[in-house]
Amino acid sequence: MKHRIFAAALLAGLSAGADAAPGGLTVASFPDLDRAVKTALPLWQKAHPEIPVKLVSLQIEDHHNSMTTALAAGARLPDVMAIDFGYIGIFAESKGLEDLLQAPYDAGQYRNRFVPYTLAQATGSRGNLAALPADIGPGMLFYRKDLLDKAGVGEAELTRSWESYIEAGKKLKAASGVYLLSRAADLKDIYIRANLQDGEGLYFGDKGRVLVDTPRFARAFELAKAARAAGIDAKSVLWTSEWSEGFKRDKVASQMMGSWLSGHLGKWLAPGSAGKWRAAPLPGGALASYGGSFYAIPKKAANKQAAWEFIKFMTINKEVQLNALREIAAYPALTAAHADAAMDEAQSYFGGQKTRLLARDAAARIPVIRVDKYDTMANEVVNAELDKVLVQNKDIKTALQDAKDLIERRARR
Repeated sequence: MKHRIFAAALLAGLSAGADAAPGGLTVASFPDLDRAVKTALPLWQKAHPEIPVKLVSLQIEDHHNSMTTALAAGARLPDVMAIDFGYIGIFAESKGLEDLLQAPYDAGQYRNRFVPYTLAQATGSRGNLAALPADIGPGMLFYRKDLLDKAGVGEAELTRSWESYIEAGKKLKAASGVYLLSRAADLKDIYIRANLQDGEGLYFGDKGRVLVDTPRFARAFELAKAARAAGIDAKSVLWTSEWSEGFKRDKVASQMMGSWLSGHLGKWLAPGSAGKWRAAPLPGGALASYGGSFYAIPKKAANKQAAWEFIKFMTINKEVQLNALREIAAYPALTAAHADAAMDEAQSYFGGQKTRLLARDAAARIPVIRVDKYDTMANEVVNAELDKVLVQNKDIKTALQDAKDLIERRARR
């Protein structure tokens, strides 16, 4: 019911937007990606004064639920649809989006302009390209240098290995009472994404085989459980006020996530901690893709030609990509941007550290990860089982087997 209410609100907004901008474009997005659009609009309006843009934005889950409903209804769709990495598998299989490999788009000609693994993520099982990538999320470790210094903990202790990271958390907690991480599940989230092989899926393998009972998931659950047992996580729920307050009040000293988190830290999570944060590679030399954004065109969009021009503007225009990097720390999917001098800019929020170079190094080595239309569902099931392990002390092997069984039933595989 909740997503239907929001869908109705969004569809009403899209209708109003079309009335307000005759002959123009309606772009449906979500925070913080909507700020990238707002930042790009002056350049767009200068180049295309004849094509006004109406931006409609909802919170990320509500946006994707609304877009799913709108595609199913086939009515009052936006011209350009933003899609987050966590949902790209579902939308890549949708038959309601244009295949950008086909005429008049012929997006294959731009393939070599993007980080290799991004187009694979937006490619459906029919070989269709559902969207073009705007940004990517190389996994990184962000930490409060001042809090760790007071406890005598150095960066090397955080990054040497997963075990060393947990031991550093124990040392920090004993010395200061500060938690090393906000939630034990962060370890699971990063580890299941780390060091996959090209073409390997996060939750699903060949012929839809469910992978959540594999050693990769067992290890991820073990690390999360070890962090909880050590008392080094604040037991926060991601994206809640409690989670953000942990950073603002100096109660949490690190966070593993995509490179885009650097923008969130400076803008709203911990703006008062400028100069105190640093960035580092993930523990144990792990490489992980954590997030990213895409733009698609619904088949029933009213202005497809202008929509395609706008998508190209947002994805293959280097100036636009670099503006998004500076505004919201959205790391460019466009490889031409990686060679720009902006990568070498010192970041005052991170004490003058050149954090973008870390993201660039990781992005160059991250493998192609296969996405699946059931990834979102599998993620929910796995998270529910991890909660049972952490809160109820459920056996890890049993939890993963239960997760596999439920995923197979829901996916009908």
